[in-house]
Amino acid sequence: MKLKTFQPEDIAGKRVLVRVDFNVPLTGDGKVSDSTRIKAHVPLIEELSKAEAKIALCSHLGRPKGQVNPKYSLKPIAEELEGIIGKKVAFTSDCVGTAVSSAIESIQPGGLAVLENLRFYAEEEKNDAAFAKKLASPFEVFIMDAFSAAHRAHASTRAVVDCLPSFAGPLLIREIEILSETRDNPRHPFVLILGGAKVSDKIDVIENLLSKADTIIIGGGMSFTFLKSQGLEIGHSLCETEKLDFARAMSEKAKKQNVSILLPTDVLAASEVSAEASPKTVPANAIPPDLMGLDIGPDTRKIFSEALESAKTVLWNGPMGVFEMAPFAGGTKAIAEQLVKITGNGATTVIGGGDSAAAIAQLGLENEVSHVSTGGGASLEFFEGKMLPGVEPYII
Repeated sequence: MKLKTFQPEDIAGKRVLVRVDFNVPLTGDGKVSDSTRIKAHVPLIEELSKAEAKIALCSHLGRPKGQVNPKYSLKPIAEELEGIIGKKVAFTSDCVGTAVSSAIESIQPGGLAVLENLRFYAEEEKNDAAFAKKLASPFEVFIMDAFSAAHRAHASTRAVVDCLPSFAGPLLIREIEILSETRDNPRHPFVLILGGAKVSDKIDVIENLLSKADTIIIGGGMSFTFLKSQGLEIGHSLCETEKLDFARAMSEKAKKQNVSILLPTDVLAASEVSAEASPKTVPANAIPPDLMGLDIGPDTRKIFSEALESAKTVLWNGPMGVFEMAPFAGGTKAIAEQLVKITGNGATTVIGGGDSAAAIAQLGLENEVSHVSTGGGASLEFFEGKMLPGVEPYII
């Protein structure tokens, strides 16, 4: 899938509005605690600055529900960006109106401003055309660089395209190129790793990729629904009883298509989800009734790692356990380390954003795999085979 991008003449000296994703975590005192998403847009900022464009960056932050709320102001993000790029960043008290037009008028060519939270206006999430026109009015060009917001048809991701000459930014292009190659034309053997809490979150991914995968590895909370569907004892592990029929049907369909589905053979179990827990290793087919599975066990780690050794393409979405807590982080760590190893041997390894991206970043391994997506929900919908509204206008 190829996307329309800008040429030097499209941006040189122009007033450029850029949709970025600055929806980053903040500490209690309002400081940025993880600047990964901010840094992802720096190459585009630098390219526009060199072209002497006047740059305005727009984004949402949190869920202010269409109301002005200082808790969700982007001012701390503007201050963080200033430190990252080492140059002055203006901040506007609004995202539309005279505050924006005045700021753009006053900054020098190559300068930039961060606009206030788009979601302070309810019209943003309604994809309101009139609001998009107000947002676009001070500018000559629009660039969509926020892949992680591309699955939402909002005013700043979709309606604004009808108001300005619009292009895909480099981050969006890189995401789509890598993810589409993985989804549509993977090198084989292709291994799909799925984890996280719920089967219901991954149903469409399984259905869309089942015919393309050679092996599907299932861990995390969702594995217990599959184990229960086989009549096994899972204690009081997480289970979506309403998805048992789906799990059985998918297992049967995979068998008919010669796709291997690997489930845990042992798990780390405890009586409660707690960082102070002392987990026990128990068979995955006979978890005691007073325990719940919270991570894959040592035998499972070995089996899963061996299944990845010959893979040429791997897509990973969802951790193997409650990785945020040390007693249950080992399974996710083992998978991440094996992906690093096979990446070094030439495999394409893609992390599908969300908790998987957080986990590999927590381990400090995000630069040791082929690609870590910046979009959790967006990458999930992309691998479900859906057309993303923030991508569709740029397809060529």
